[in-house]
Amino acid sequence: MSLLVTNIGELVTNDGPVRSDAALVIEGGRIAWIGPAGSAPAADEMLDAQGRAALPGFVDSHTHLVFAGDRAGEFAARMAGQRYTGGGIRTTVAATQAASDDELRATAARLVREALQQGTTTIEIKSGYGLSVPDETRCLRIAGEFTTETTFLGAHVVPASFAGRADEYVALACGEMLDAAVPYARWVDVFCEPGAAFDADQARAVLAAGVAAGLAPRVHANQLGPGPGVQVAVELGAASADHCTHLSPADIDALAGSSTVATLLPAAEFSTRSAYPPARRLLDAGVTVALATDCNPGSSYTTSMPFCIALAVREMGMTPAEAVWAATAGGARALRRDDIGVLRPGARADLVLLDAPSHVHLAYRPGVPLVSTVLHNGVPI
Repeated sequence: MSLLVTNIGELVTNDGPVRSDAALVIEGGRIAWIGPAGSAPAADEMLDAQGRAALPGFVDSHTHLVFAGDRAGEFAARMAGQRYTGGGIRTTVAATQAASDDELRATAARLVREALQQGTTTIEIKSGYGLSVPDETRCLRIAGEFTTETTFLGAHVVPASFAGRADEYVALACGEMLDAAVPYARWVDVFCEPGAAFDADQARAVLAAGVAAGLAPRVHANQLGPGPGVQVAVELGAASADHCTHLSPADIDALAGSSTVATLLPAAEFSTRSAYPPARRLLDAGVTVALATDCNPGSSYTTSMPFCIALAVREMGMTPAEAVWAATAGGARALRRDDIGVLRPGARADLVLLDAPSHVHLAYRPGVPLVSTVLHNGVPI
């Protein structure tokens, strides 16, 4: 069964210049043809875009969707002037450990559905709110029901039961916990934030153990202040260094000379009233930049990639085209994928139609639900 999507007013493919008056054909869940609407081949079915803009489905490469409870009280207190330190993670850990599988599954399903309705067709989901062998394992197992991009984040913070014994917890995360997590994970991650989470040596140990077990590395880096996270990520060949809020010139140079993607999470800065990442400096240095939501109940409770695009343009000096690329092709690079985040023959048919004539409207009209139609694997949602 083939589907012709025609009368596209503006088509962003991330594979050449933006096209106007375009069409594409989908077959078997893949893009089969792209070209002028007037030259489109026949297909079994047709979807008339009616002049709408079309772009690849968003790729959200950093989320924490398996959890219980919320931290609205923490958010309200922070808006009243209390600085975010990361300590609230333990509140979610306690709620997650107490929740049933069905409760965790229902929350993840709601958030994945919410993200899809806003144009996110690929999503990464981390563990990190279990922080025990059985709870990390079940969080990853549940995450795997929604995506193949699952990440073991047993080294999120040191749990209360290991207070003052961080090295012992790292040993657990590198041993029994990792062994239990491996069947359910593609990635290994660590929150490298000395004083709030794990120092450079502890982060290296977790990532090295994960790599030895067959997982690919990524790093929570330089979120709360300057630190070694970016350097550790580059040193170990991580697919991405995420947050990148506080960067030195040496950090930017290291990223520019590597294949590590800088994944920026502006909704976290919005929700914590923190400084935004230096996106302009990163882009001007030649660093590959991705945008993601960091959806979690504490510091960034949003599933909206359009919101993140608007923040990146307004607050971080990115152009609308750069922000859309970062939210699509950039996210794909952060997941080391070449079949998503782009529209070209052979790529997965993940497509978003906007109730707008141009991708620029994602930043131009912030907060407006512009996503009209989502096609996931070629199927209209």
